[in-house]
Amino acid sequence: MSVMSPLPRDEIRDKECVPFLMSITFRIRGRGKRVITTLLMFFVVVVLSGCRTIGFYSQAFKGQCQLLTSRESIKKLLADPGTPPLLRDRLALVQELCQFAASQLKLPVDGHYQSYVDLHREFVVWNVEATPEFSLASKSWWYPIVGRLDYQGYFSKEGAHRYGEWLQGQGYEVHYSGASAYSTLGWFKDPALNTFLFGPKPEVAETLFHELGHQVAFARGDTDFNEAFATTVGQEGARRWLMSLNDPVLLEAYERSLKRNLEFVGIVMKTRARLELLYGDTRTREGKIQGSREPFIGDPGGMLEEKRQVVEALRQEYATLKQSWGGNGDYDDWFEQPINNAKLNSVAAYYDLVPGFEQLLRLNNGDLAEFYKDARRLAHSPREQRRQRLKQLAGAL
Repeated sequence: MSVMSPLPRDEIRDKECVPFLMSITFRIRGRGKRVITTLLMFFVVVVLSGCRTIGFYSQAFKGQCQLLTSRESIKKLLADPGTPPLLRDRLALVQELCQFAASQLKLPVDGHYQSYVDLHREFVVWNVEATPEFSLASKSWWYPIVGRLDYQGYFSKEGAHRYGEWLQGQGYEVHYSGASAYSTLGWFKDPALNTFLFGPKPEVAETLFHELGHQVAFARGDTDFNEAFATTVGQEGARRWLMSLNDPVLLEAYERSLKRNLEFVGIVMKTRARLELLYGDTRTREGKIQGSREPFIGDPGGMLEEKRQVVEALRQEYATLKQSWGGNGDYDDWFEQPINNAKLNSVAAYYDLVPGFEQLLRLNNGDLAEFYKDARRLAHSPREQRRQRLKQLAGAL
């Protein structure tokens, strides 16, 4: 969902950055035909859905409306002498980052982040991810327009936990993650939010560039592709912005945080590979994990113990990593909470394909415009083909 806090870098940026609710909202400005078409789609979804799905779309609609009706112009806030100094500083930073994004990163700013919303809460949405107890196969949900995604997002923590508890009652393992931002893929002019604006400046930059990146290339129903591409854009954009400041100390600190994140992701991915083998999971032609073809007939207690040992090995690997970092505890909170299949998947969604995108950027000699063209071509290719291409680029095949 980030360079952002003592959690994995995706945990508080936008684990929901793909707009799960864009299918049920409509443009305030724009052609009437677009408004009517989208509203009709909303009512069709509601009519064809069960009560639980109606509740989900209802809270999504209300949450998006809250954002739309609470926006304040950043220009007006900067001109207002009553604006608190810290907020004024961060709003000026947003303007600076948007200017850099448009001129140096070739990102479609197009009126985004020209307004501000204080939600008076820690996260803008909370996401729910789920897997079976003995499989890494993610439960997915279908949404109009964006297709199948591996999470469901709620504008309230209570709503997310109610749904998660219901899923647990159905036998799923569940992971919750708060998101500080998300992108509506250009359907609305996204505002800057208090949920991401007051972190370290490199993290604010990465978040903003990441969200704008979602508008550049988007593959319907492919969470891993979309998040890995936006993660690459966000990290590269933040790196280039920091270089433009001519502040080697800040840049070096950011690079160290990226290195720690890469090493953290490495041990998580290694753990997932061990569990995939333990569970007997298979993969589709597109590379997506699916459950074992054979029904589980062994001893659940034995499987559970082997799983526990794999997770404990991950904790030990982190302890070793932390020592090599000089005691840096960026990921302590992540490890202090229970670790299950869904939580491991939440990391993989953001970083599994990042090495392929980084190599694609290198092959384009750092030319972002050409990199974006190649990414869009991949987004429009068959899922199996684009995944194989990214894995080949990363040297995985």
